[in-house]
Amino acid sequence: MLQVGKRAPDFDMPSTKDMKGLKENVRLADYKGKFLVMFFYPLDFTFVCPTELKAFSAKYDELKKAGAEVIAVSTDSVFSHRAWINTPEDKGGLGSLNYVLASDITKDVSRDYGVLMEDKGIALRGLFIIDPDGILQYQVVHSLNIGRSVDETLRVLEAIKTGGLCGADWKPGQKPLTV
Repeated sequence: MLQVGKRAPDFDMPSTKDMKGLKENVRLADYKGKFLVMFFYPLDFTFVCPTELKAFSAKYDELKKAGAEVIAVSTDSVFSHRAWINTPEDKGGLGSLNYVLASDITKDVSRDYGVLMEDKGIALRGLFIIDPDGILQYQVVHSLNIGRSVDETLRVLEAIKTGGLCGADWKPGQKPLTV
């Protein structure tokens, strides 16, 4: 069962790491020693999804500086991912990203992370932060209509990294609570 504080479920998914051949998978083991922000989104070529993917791409350097890598996952194929990236934005495309998209075409990873809508065959908007040792440190799931905040993801990542007690509205640079 997926739970914060427990080992994150392993994965091995096709990805857009190799945009030309689409032959390079992403695995949880690839991110050992780094924080991983992995977020699921419902479908390529939709409405809320590109706002999230572009927002995470725009703040990718900040996430990297905080010691994290990013993967976005949907149940679409890597071929759909590539087409979406390569389609001009004015024609409903995504444009380039600073991180890879992974394909959970089997739906196994979405199921393992508890975000698969079985009746629709798509993932809810789940976001997970996995620490350098492969332990799940944070999870949040939104409905299909609500995008996630990259700033909040960065705040939570920095809070996790303190190793301390971070109260409500804690901000990076503030000291954790003392007991």
